[in-house]
Amino acid sequence: MRPELAQIWDWLDAVPDPEIPVISVVDLGIVRDVAWHGDMLEIAVTPTYSGCPATSVIAMDIETALRNRGVSDIRIKTQIAPAWTTDWLSEKGRAKLVEYGIAPPRAAGGPESCPRCGSKSVSKVSQFGSTPCKAHWRCGDCLEPFDYFKCI
Repeated sequence: MRPELAQIWDWLDAVPDPEIPVISVVDLGIVRDVAWHGDMLEIAVTPTYSGCPATSVIAMDIETALRNRGVSDIRIKTQIAPAWTTDWLSEKGRAKLVEYGIAPPRAAGGPESCPRCGSKSVSKVSQFGSTPCKAHWRCGDCLEPFDYFKCI
């Protein structure tokens, strides 16, 4: 029996991003479409950027999650247009980033506050963080360093 698309989206919402495991690939906004084509399930995935080293791991994790639930005919399509944007992050995903200690992206170009203590006294240490999609920042009050998810 073929699962409903809503069920598949729920399953995909349990697949963590390999670089930020507290956020799912659905909350990250990289799963763009899920559709049945006859007996084959096709999933369109847009990487956060074209050179993302986690793209193949994400595809494998998605396929494994679905195969473990009985879906065997799967095609994962990399869709590079339109390009991924941080606007595609869900509100649930943004909240999970803060809980994990990563400041979510803002159009203003920097974090609004420290994700650990909430202080507005933050400064950029480096444009380059633990992964290419993050910058390194520091709180002036609690003195903790933290990643900021860059706007793309």
